[in-house]
Amino acid sequence: MDSLELFSRVEISDSYFEQLAQRRGFELVAGIDEAGRGPLAGPVVAAAVILPEEFELTGLTDSKKLSEKQRNKLYPLIQQQATAYGIGVASVVEIDKINILQATLLAMARAVSRLSQQPDHLLIDGITPLPLDISQQTIKKGDSRSISIAAASVLAKVVRDRIMCSFSRQMPEYGFAKHKGYGTQQHRLAIVEYGPSGQHRRTFAGVKEHLGSKVD
Repeated sequence: MDSLELFSRVEISDSYFEQLAQRRGFELVAGIDEAGRGPLAGPVVAAAVILPEEFELTGLTDSKKLSEKQRNKLYPLIQQQATAYGIGVASVVEIDKINILQATLLAMARAVSRLSQQPDHLLIDGITPLPLDISQQTIKKGDSRSISIAAASVLAKVVRDRIMCSFSRQMPEYGFAKHKGYGTQQHRLAIVEYGPSGQHRRTFAGVKEHLGSKVD
């Protein structure tokens, strides 16, 4: 089955917000999204994507609505077709130091800074603007309403999943490759049995109660 068949039944995100920004005179419009706000472990990862006027990314939508196989198919296609893309990461240490919201905004700002072309307008998933001197618009559920935010959501999710799989190879007892750091029953039981690792968010409920137990 080729990629077009694989995505044929998946909702396609709208380009309304990108077209609206272009009608307002903006030329380089970047969609911004993150992955990993809710987990008990691992970094938060953000991506920024500027798409050209013409591209073929059939089935692109919010990464949460796609299977892992679909995301992995889209990942290189987005990279190949994007005008520019950037990835930003905020570490567990930063999350615990400045809180998850501020760490998420930091990762998003880093993603924007790593674009090879400077955008003149940002479309941001969520309700919180970035502390950047760039025209921007926040969009609730933007990852299913904006094509460029959807593209960013896929890149961020794939990168973060790969990071968590690398942690799983180092610390297989926690099962990071399976749950990606989210608070599943399996994960919570592993924290109780082994104690939090260095990749657990020490300020998060479900982790902080077990600090000082078996594994630092």
